[in-house]
Amino acid sequence: MRVGLTYDLRSDYLKEGHSLEETAEFDKEDTIDGLAAAIASHGHAVERIGHVRALVARLAAGERWDLVFNIAEGLRGVAREAQVPALLEAYGIPCTFADAAVLTLCLHKGYTKSVLHAAGVSTAPFAVIERARDIDAVALPYPLFVKPVAEGTGKGVTPKSIVRTPTEFKPAVLELLQRFAQPVLVEPYLTGREFTVGLLGSGASARAVAAMEIHLGEKAEPGLYSLSNKENYEDRVTYTIADDAMGREAERVALAAWVALGCRDAGRADLRAGADGKVYFLEVNPLAGINPDTSDLPIMWRMLGRKYEDLIGIILDEAKARTAGALKRDASAAE
Repeated sequence: MRVGLTYDLRSDYLKEGHSLEETAEFDKEDTIDGLAAAIASHGHAVERIGHVRALVARLAAGERWDLVFNIAEGLRGVAREAQVPALLEAYGIPCTFADAAVLTLCLHKGYTKSVLHAAGVSTAPFAVIERARDIDAVALPYPLFVKPVAEGTGKGVTPKSIVRTPTEFKPAVLELLQRFAQPVLVEPYLTGREFTVGLLGSGASARAVAAMEIHLGEKAEPGLYSLSNKENYEDRVTYTIADDAMGREAERVALAAWVALGCRDAGRADLRAGADGKVYFLEVNPLAGINPDTSDLPIMWRMLGRKYEDLIGIILDEAKARTAGALKRDASAAE
């Protein structure tokens, strides 16, 4: 099978003058090398495409692939993760992971939580602040947690994100509104155990990989899994597989969210327990990091004694099975 590989290489954007923070979600060369090797290990021919502009050029030149393994995050807008899947859909080329609609829904944390609340999935109350005049209308109990509504990799999450008094609230929100030029999500700050749950499959075939618990060390920024803590996780964070009752509950909530949102193939959901002992959904990543050594999903996979190449093989198999099913449905409809 001819597999295209779409991605955003951090060094490409840094050369264009973008900042380290702007490119925090993008991949380094070792991620692309490791992923390409893992795909090839299953007997597929891998063609590196690159970012969405490179994809546009190659599609215009008439190039096509049997499947595209897509990890491109995009640079601008709430629909930035949807750009590559939408283009591929227009050309009838299947790709791994969620489609354009689901990626847009899940990047906006307010939309995500609204859908899950309606679906009965456990998620804490929240507010979305679009502009400064919305601040005074927020009526949630302190302490609060504030972050940009449509960022990943912990961007915008710092010690200032934990807001303990009304005096701290407005300056924290205004700083995020100005810095990221997007709405701010506000929710109660949950003080219990924190988990990230790996997920595989789609719909009825979806299943949890494991609930990996996040433990912040003495060197970590306290109380939150921030961008700084993630980038320096070897010195600041330790992980364990949570197989107790709360870990299993985290898996259950994460899986319910995954299915309700229509996510596919593989990804992660982040959850945290409140002071009431209940596990709450925080956010989902349907386009999760896939670095063989440093990304959360491969880390938990490795902790379970499994090989990275096998994880990539499962993702490819899930995507191929979906594609085969869609082709059969299209053929039946045409008869």
